[in-house]
Amino acid sequence: MPDHAPGLRDFYENPAVPVASGDARSRRQARLLAAALPTPGALVVDVGCGDGTAAATAGPILAGHRIVGVDWSQDALRRARSRLMHVVRGELDHGGLPFADGSADAVLFSEVIEHLVDPDAALDELRRILRPGGHLMVSTPNLAAWYNRGLLLAGWQPVFSEVSLRGIHGRPGTEVVGHLRLYTARALRSFLRSAGFDDVRITGAPFHGVPRGLRLVDRAACAVPSAASILLAHARRR
Repeated sequence: MPDHAPGLRDFYENPAVPVASGDARSRRQARLLAAALPTPGALVVDVGCGDGTAAATAGPILAGHRIVGVDWSQDALRRARSRLMHVVRGELDHGGLPFADGSADAVLFSEVIEHLVDPDAALDELRRILRPGGHLMVSTPNLAAWYNRGLLLAGWQPVFSEVSLRGIHGRPGTEVVGHLRLYTARALRSFLRSAGFDDVRITGAPFHGVPRGLRLVDRAACAVPSAASILLAHARRR
């Protein structure tokens, strides 16, 4: 649910643009959150829920908690309604999420932050709806993933980065997904702390798009989050 200009709005409303991520990171993120929410009945808001696949994957792990999916895209919400019981429309500007201040126990923010024009305002809005001490779970591609380090040395554009919304140029892959910003583990940790979150812990997750022959390497890289394909950050609202 990016905060985007009119041209980007059209891009994200295109049904051909992917709105789902890999199941592995969704399960890892859900297990981290389940361990942090031992008491049933928490309100978990999946901001940028896309087609609801990630929240549906997390649902059994977060049993006993109420998950509400939020997205800007009407097309994504239409698909999410077949997977989630509670779905609402919202935006990441000031007051754009339909929740009262401090009403959410946790926010899932999966594969969204890399699409944002103004991530600062987005984190302000997430912090607004979280209660003090509430949990923020962020997942985003890692600019410094193990293979991106090699690609840069060879003069290639890093995986996950894009220079155009019309095609892929200078990097492996064929799918345009609209990434505007990329983070390293160090940058993501610093950014979350500056936005009013503490106890930032970052772990790694594999990327479903890694070629089959390299998936064992990709899973092994998760042991070193700064080199993993996907960054999973768990932070608490200050």
